[in-house]
Amino acid sequence: MAELATIARPYAEALFKASSSDLKGVAVWVAALQEIAKDPQLQQFAGNPNVTNAQVFDLMVGVANVALPDMAKNFLRTVIDNGRLNVLPEIAEQFRVLNNAQCGSADAVVYSAFPIDENALADLAVTLEKRFARKLNLTVELQPELIGGIRVVVGDEVLDTSVKARLEQMKMALAT
Repeated sequence: MAELATIARPYAEALFKASSSDLKGVAVWVAALQEIAKDPQLQQFAGNPNVTNAQVFDLMVGVANVALPDMAKNFLRTVIDNGRLNVLPEIAEQFRVLNNAQCGSADAVVYSAFPIDENALADLAVTLEKRFARKLNLTVELQPELIGGIRVVVGDEVLDTSVKARLEQMKMALAT
């Protein structure tokens, strides 16, 4: 949604500038806050007019699976006090993009019909990094409907070598 991206951008950029000395540490707690903020029950709780910002803050700090430094707590307070808790996941995404650009890497999702073991994933990472000409942070998601092969998404680039894609190509070729 364009509105969320527009709202999130200044927060992500400010956080990125303020955390330039510890980007890896900040990335960890931003990801943790992102997961908490995505929870529908938390969104419902935060949207309740009888719940104060302090209660939302205390709940989020309480359920965080990482220790939140003062910078994280100040950031979270600012987001909550400005009524932007629903934008926090987008802020985290934009922060990750800025962080990746700084490191010369990108997030990549590998969709596979079957689980990929660690050795095969390491080999695949080397091949994909050559293909996309940058370091990739791979995550694997299972999609049985691919039948076989993989589909890789890096930003707006897609490499689809799945059986499903090949069948679709054959279908299109036969239809013309």
